[in-house]
Amino acid sequence: MDEYLKDIQDIKSLMENRTRFLSLSGSSGILAGIYALIGAYVANRMAITSQTTAYSDIRNGFLSPIVLKLLAVAALVLLLSLVTAYFFTSRKAQQRNESLWNKASLNALKAFLVPLVTGGIFGLLVLAKGYLMLIGPITLIFYGMALYSASRYTYRDVATLGLMEIGLGLVSMLFPGLGIYFWAIGFGVLHIIYGVIMYYKYDKVEQTSLTKA
Repeated sequence: MDEYLKDIQDIKSLMENRTRFLSLSGSSGILAGIYALIGAYVANRMAITSQTTAYSDIRNGFLSPIVLKLLAVAALVLLLSLVTAYFFTSRKAQQRNESLWNKASLNALKAFLVPLVTGGIFGLLVLAKGYLMLIGPITLIFYGMALYSASRYTYRDVATLGLMEIGLGLVSMLFPGLGIYFWAIGFGVLHIIYGVIMYYKYDKVEQTSLTKA
C-alpha cells in the first residue's frame, strides 16, 4: 500500500514539474527587496532635498531634474531586479537539469507580462496626466495581479504574495501622500520575506538533496 501511494506521489510530482515552472529562486526575491528599499530611500531623500516637488512639476507638464532622477532610480531598481532574477533562475534551472525556456516558464511569463505591461502603460498614462500620487497604488495592484496570474504555472506561494501586493495597493489608495512608504513595504519588505520563505522552503531543501546525491 505504501509503495502504491509513493508511486502516485511520484506521478503527481512528475506531472506538476512538467506544467509548473519551479526554478524561481528565493535569493533573487531577497535581493530585489533590498534593491527596492535602497531605491525608496534614495528617492525619498531626493524628494525631501529637492527645491521643487515632483508632483507639482508633473502637474504642470514639466520634466524637472527631480522627476527625471526619480524615474531613473525606479528604472535602475527594475533593471537590477530583472538581471538578478534571470541570473539566479537560470542557475537554479541548470541545477535542476531543466531548460530555462520551456512550456511552463513561457506560460508563466505570458501570464505575468499581460497584467504587468497593462499596468505599466496605465501608470504612464496616469503619470502623463499629473497624478503622481497614484503611481504607488497602481504599480502595487497590477504587480500583484501579475504575480497571481503567473502563480498558475509556478509555486502557489507566488499567489499569496500577489494577493498581499494587491491588498497593500488598495490600502495605499487611502493614504496618497505616503505612496513611497507603501511602495517600499510592497516591493521591499514583502519581497524579502517572500524570498526568505522560498529559500528555506524550496531552495535549501533542493540544495541539500543535491549534496546528498
